[in-house]
Amino acid sequence: MTTAPADVVLAVFAHPDDESLAVGGTLARLASEGYHVVVMCASHGERGSEVGPVRDDALGRIRATELMTAARALGIAEVILWHHPDGDLRWAEVTDFHAELVLFLRRRRPSAVITFDEDGLYWHADHIGVYERVLTAVQSLGPEAPPLYLATMARGRMPAVVNTAKSRGWVAPAKGFWSLVPEAFGLAAEPHTLESHVEAWVPRKVAALLAHQSQVRTGHPFEQCTPDDLRTLFGLEQFRRAAIDGRPGRLLEDRCTEIS
Repeated sequence: MTTAPADVVLAVFAHPDDESLAVGGTLARLASEGYHVVVMCASHGERGSEVGPVRDDALGRIRATELMTAARALGIAEVILWHHPDGDLRWAEVTDFHAELVLFLRRRRPSAVITFDEDGLYWHADHIGVYERVLTAVQSLGPEAPPLYLATMARGRMPAVVNTAKSRGWVAPAKGFWSLVPEAFGLAAEPHTLESHVEAWVPRKVAALLAHQSQVRTGHPFEQCTPDDLRTLFGLEQFRRAAIDGRPGRLLEDRCTEIS
């Protein structure tokens, strides 16, 4: 007896760690339900140094290894890691990345695609570039386009993480990701329409985040948070569906609370 292949879900992001922070709980849930979850990452994140946006290929190799560890924590079946230039994803190698996406979509026919919303969570140019490439690639398939879900973060979500951590004694670092102004997340983003409750998968999401040690480092804001804190802070992920006329499907609608 031959077992039918699992339905493919494709998640496309810019750098190693985007997948865990943005939608780690949802990816872990889909993987646990038997979906063949593929994470496609546009770059190695070689400019993700704490000292500034300088290219560091050794860091890129470290971040590639960290992505594989995070993928195992989430139960992701397949990782596709490209080497498009970190920091220039919106403008460089646009045709190549588009072709890679379209080829995957035509060959693998995923049940759904997940990527950033148009604000890139906090207006990160690389994130916006990935959103633009994925949207264009999916639209190019016309009636054969899979459902496209855009990951967002409502205003107040990241400040809640930071404020809870500060109440436990955490102090924000002067450099790095956690030095960002938390109010930038969700600022002027399109309203979400789907809420994914992933409290049961928060331990996997946190383990995946911690796998990205070159970025999380010590002193991250959830270091002192309790398990209950973490379930509250990371147990909800938010999306909206792109308005594309393509193949029918309700992958996230059937697993989320719909917001009118």
